Amino acid sequence: MKFKLLCVLLLSGLTACAQIPANKEIESMGEPNEQEDSSQANLPKQELTAPILFDFLIGETALQRGSLDIAVNRYVKLAKTTRDPRIAKRATEIALHAGNSFAAEQAATMWIQLEPDSVDARQTIAALLVNLGKLDAAQPHLEKLLASEKDGLGNAFMQLNQLLSRNSDKAATLLLIQQLSQPYKNLPEVHFAISQAAWFANQHQLASEEMQSALALRPDWEIAAIHNGRILQRISTNDAAQFYRDYLKKYPESNEVRIAYTRVLIISNETDTAREQLQWLMNKNPDDAEIMLAAGLLATEMGDFDVTETSFKKALSLGYKDTNAVHFHLGQIYEETNRPEMAMDSYQMVKSGGRYLPAQIRYADLLATQGYLKEAREHLQKLPAANDQQAAHLILAEAQILRRSKAYQEVYDLLNEGLKKLPDYPELLYDRALAADKLGKFKILEQDLRKLIKLKPDNAHAYNALGYSFAERGIELPEALKLIRKAVELAPEDPYIMDSLGWVYYRMGNLAEGLNYLNLAFTARPDAEIAAHLGEVLWVQGAKDDAINIWRSALEKEPDNEILLETLQRLTKKKVID
Repeated sequence: MKFKLLCVLLLSGLTACAQIPANKEIESMGEPNEQEDSSQANLPKQELTAPILFDFLIGETALQRGSLDIAVNRYVKLAKTTRDPRIAKRATEIALHAGNSFAAEQAATMWIQLEPDSVDARQTIAALLVNLGKLDAAQPHLEKLLASEKDGLGNAFMQLNQLLSRNSDKAATLLLIQQLSQPYKNLPEVHFAISQAAWFANQHQLASEEMQSALALRPDWEIAAIHNGRILQRISTNDAAQFYRDYLKKYPESNEVRIAYTRVLIISNETDTAREQLQWLMNKNPDDAEIMLAAGLLATEMGDFDVTETSFKKALSLGYKDTNAVHFHLGQIYEETNRPEMAMDSYQMVKSGGRYLPAQIRYADLLATQGYLKEAREHLQKLPAANDQQAAHLILAEAQILRRSKAYQEVYDLLNEGLKKLPDYPELLYDRALAADKLGKFKILEQDLRKLIKLKPDNAHAYNALGYSFAERGIELPEALKLIRKAVELAPEDPYIMDSLGWVYYRMGNLAEGLNYLNLAFTARPDAEIAAHLGEVLWVQGAKDDAINIWRSALEKEPDNEILLETLQRLTKKKVID
């Protein structure tokens, strides 16, 4: 018997997953005949009356016409009337399909009462209760399901955390798993499950102890070793590295552990040792395409692009299944090493899958940078969009290409057309607001950003953009400060938002506060725009030499930055500082 709770649960909280099979219940109601099996013989002897038939017909007709509420009501009524487990099952399926969790719980409760030995019924009610956050009610069902497992008990516990992942009360989830595990403490998977639950509940000491218990019961278990290293890494990267070293001395063929160890070394900037581990992996596994791809990705993290390219090409030659992924990664490497034509060729080799659209967008972007703007736009416009998200991404990619060529009116027009089709798409609203700003269409900017804030009240960039626009124009400064403070609250580490806060203080005449926040922003990210703002405040305060030094440094990195050039022209009457 397989532990199937996970597949029942993981489809949109059960609601979208319910399959609605053809209705055969009405055909088999009535007296059981001689050919029916024992389970059929235990069904209720329900006479097919006119009211029951009427409810069947109404329910099925409503289902076919998409009137799910009517279908749910009729089938729940039928389940109560007939006390037939088949009807209760179908009522559950229809309620799940309709997204009616209350009716689904009613129907599933009847189903398990009428058919207490049904594994499907118990899986369904358990998953429903978990989704509804009713862990106490789900527990006895989960206990019975676990007790019915034989060969797959360990696998069942490995799935428990995924099953319970939708529940926001991580402490309650941990307690439930601990209670479910009591009879099975000799299984390493039980300790693994408790460790994971403890980790999600921020009980890291318990997580470490339980993962150690799992390894004590099964010392060569790679996945447990990897997780144990990750737990240790939260406390100390050195402790994690030492654990991996000790483990690899006992089990040197544990490639996944060695990959995890190499990643820890990279994080610790121990690049020489990391390269040794990488070379060990490649030497010991010359015919393993998966290892070659992993080695290439690790080399990328270290900036060893020659090794990356060699590894990726070797993975392809060894028949790595997901060639689209490899070609996409190769395209990125060719971009990184300034080989645009080879990058374009690689992106064109991506033929399908989740990386197809990103690859084609990168191809178009490179095409535009080569001077083929018209062809780049045509390429994007011909790409198929499977959904609204993809359609929006294609519009945004085309807008970015136009923005780079400073065709701001065309950017605005393109986004305007996009919003006619997708009026509430956040990224389109944000980008049109930026385009409107370039054209001086400040009413549109304000309208779009206020709408975006309403749609996405946690979007820090929307608050920041609106507040910065007010500050830049010297209007609504108290509201600008309020908006930017909200942005800082949502994204306190963002240097651009910190720059906006400093800028609005400067505009309000508070030069000391302005300089404080601008210095913080510039220290975090010495960007040309931040340099322009910081230099202006220094200039106004009389520290002109400091301002010039900051501007000169920024000009070396971004000689064409519009804000920086405008600031220099306005304050020094020059666009270049000698």
